[in-house]
Amino acid sequence: MSAVNPDDAANGLPGPVPEGTALGPSELVPQEGIGVPDPLQRLWTPHRMAYIQGENKPEGTEPGGCPFCRVVELDDAEALIIARGRLVYAVLNLYPYNPGHLMLLPYRHVPDYTDLTADETVELAEFTQRAMRAVRLASSPHGFNIGMNQGAVAGAGIAAHLHQHVVPRWGGDSNFMPVVGHTKVLPQLLGQTRDLLADAWRRVSES
Repeated sequence: MSAVNPDDAANGLPGPVPEGTALGPSELVPQEGIGVPDPLQRLWTPHRMAYIQGENKPEGTEPGGCPFCRVVELDDAEALIIARGRLVYAVLNLYPYNPGHLMLLPYRHVPDYTDLTADETVELAEFTQRAMRAVRLASSPHGFNIGMNQGAVAGAGIAAHLHQHVVPRWGGDSNFMPVVGHTKVLPQLLGQTRDLLADAWRRVSES
């Protein structure tokens, strides 16, 4: 079977590719069905549709509909929780920008940074430092983006429950894939990342 219909040659397309021929990234990709073959490779990320369609996103502001309140009732591995403190916990972002993208949250369901008590503020700061040390131990990033979006208008996906992002960065991670293709390539499953960071968190906490 040929990858390209020979009749397409009349339209300026390449001729047939013999069966079993290995195609490079710049060559035509064999495909069945409707459409003219093109030289593009495709990285399918169907799991992103859950984020695009707003799956698990709370409709209201009450704790009962908040995934950040529900997740603490689950097993750490199932919930992707890295560590639990007295007032604050650390969890992987389910839709990470980069590998190791985690979030720090108070257990209390509060929306604004000014809503935190003095003790919560201190523990959130301590967890931020510990998160940086753990990620550095696990994967040696070149830098971090650290911050929180206050309110939906500022970009908070779940504005009703305060959460601070810790995003590890490496030189070249903002390449053509996210800029042009709006796609991030993540080399590790979330469960594996959680195990790696949970172990690193324990090690930095004991040092």
